[in-house]
Amino acid sequence: MCDNLHAGTREGFILVSKAPPKPTRANGRSPRTDELAHFLRTRRESLRPHEVGLPGGGRRRTPGLRREEVAQLAGVGTTWYTWLEQGRDVRASASVLEALAQALALTPAERAHLMLLGRGEEVTPLPGPSETLEPTIKRMVDGLAPHPACVLGRRWDFLAWNAAYAAVFTDPLQLPAGRRNAIWSVFMDPARRRLHTDWERGTRNIVARFRADSARHLGEPDYQDLINALIEGSPEFRDLWSRHEVATTAVGRKTLRHPTAGKLVFEHAVFRLEESPDRRLILYTTLPTADTPKKLAKLLAKS
Repeated sequence: MCDNLHAGTREGFILVSKAPPKPTRANGRSPRTDELAHFLRTRRESLRPHEVGLPGGGRRRTPGLRREEVAQLAGVGTTWYTWLEQGRDVRASASVLEALAQALALTPAERAHLMLLGRGEEVTPLPGPSETLEPTIKRMVDGLAPHPACVLGRRWDFLAWNAAYAAVFTDPLQLPAGRRNAIWSVFMDPARRRLHTDWERGTRNIVARFRADSARHLGEPDYQDLINALIEGSPEFRDLWSRHEVATTAVGRKTLRHPTAGKLVFEHAVFRLEESPDRRLILYTTLPTADTPKKLAKLLAKS
């Protein structure tokens, strides 16, 4: 996760307020500070001393770096850093967050996630907006055939898909009402799980990207409902979610094991819609490997 990134010790210190943290809300915790605390803790525990230029000798009661080591690398007070990991209502400056990102050897995606959690303005959680898709975009998705394509909303709900997508990945209409959702289908639909030849590796990346997106919607009831349902219903999702990994890359190659067409190989990419960045188009294009174009043509002819 931290390839080619190395944190070093710093000269001097970044000054932060010595005032005690503000009282938390009446319900005890803020979703954003909770999320920030968990993210910092998981990233600290995932590092080893030698990865950040520290001696690794001696026995350690907990995995990863100690809090005081992170504070030292970032040039901040140990007590203040501990407040952050405890979810106290303290607000870090951009320069302090940058220092923590370097100390924790964060990837670019993780750094962006940290900045969003640490500097994003608190808002009163409201129900998420109902999502509709313009007829123009729906016609565009249909016109992308024979390449499978779909459009996902802010919570990764399916907003549109073409016949090729339904033929290859199963029709989202077969999912339960309220759960016509991409990440739900990957973890909770047995047919979708059997389709993927690299399910374990692929789901790790999927959860990391979903986690990065979720930072924009902390506290939204429908978003949290989906996350809670996945945590309760899928041990694999629960384990991956607890790691608090984040990623933004969504370009790659996908090999599928279709129940009737056999092996299919695609390249895929994700494109965000400019007027509504929370919505994204996912496009799969066939590769000549395993006669995928011919197999897909036959599959579509039968559907």
